[in-house]
Amino acid sequence: MKKTKIEWTEETWNPTTGCNKVSAGCINCYAEVMAKRLKAMRTPGYENGFHFSLMPERLDQPLKKKKPTKYFVNSMSDLFHEQMPIEYLDKIVDVINRTPHHIYQLLTKREDAMYTYFKDREIPKNVWLGVTVEDKKSGLRRIDRLRELNASIKFLSVEPLLEDLGRINLEGIDWVIVGGESGPKARPMKREWAINIKEQCEEQNVAFFFKQWGTWGADGVKRSKKDNGRLLDGKVFEDYPLNI
Repeated sequence: MKKTKIEWTEETWNPTTGCNKVSAGCINCYAEVMAKRLKAMRTPGYENGFHFSLMPERLDQPLKKKKPTKYFVNSMSDLFHEQMPIEYLDKIVDVINRTPHHIYQLLTKREDAMYTYFKDREIPKNVWLGVTVEDKKSGLRRIDRLRELNASIKFLSVEPLLEDLGRINLEGIDWVIVGGESGPKARPMKREWAINIKEQCEEQNVAFFFKQWGTWGADGVKRSKKDNGRLLDGKVFEDYPLNI
């Protein structure tokens, strides 16, 4: 049974929690808002709010699950955070290696740390490696870093999409997720920005997944995320990589 509301995965696994802002896509971070709420509710694991924290008691969670599961790793943090001890990251990767029946989706805004860690290590075959691409300034350079690594699946999370990205080199990229921002301070996403990416995915034979409109609809009207839905020009796009 799916245990998360994140449309493109099945379950989350957070062996660390907390983070800090590194680029424009972080400004209205959903995880920060959620972490503060969980701290107020005295939820175990969020005693430190959104300060980066290790959660060693969660390391063995995937080991206990026999059913093949698609895990989004660190939905409430960044696996390549500057405070992440290498020895602890090694333990996370060890769990991934010991559970080849699962798929692990690793997404980061810290592309250089990701590259430094994996450049001399073998990336497990059940890892999908991804970077966030929210704009031209911070996002596009992350794609080039990702392309340098030899992961089975390489993907882009273009969420929140904050501007028209223009032409994108998708060589070596298997999957692109696009979505608008949610929350009371959300910035709008324009239809033509999303369509531009969809068309380039089609041209370059890359799987395209439209996650959501978020707080702003295709018509430029602000309303609930649920009411805005997931249709892009009247269709649901939720393709996954072919070679999985």
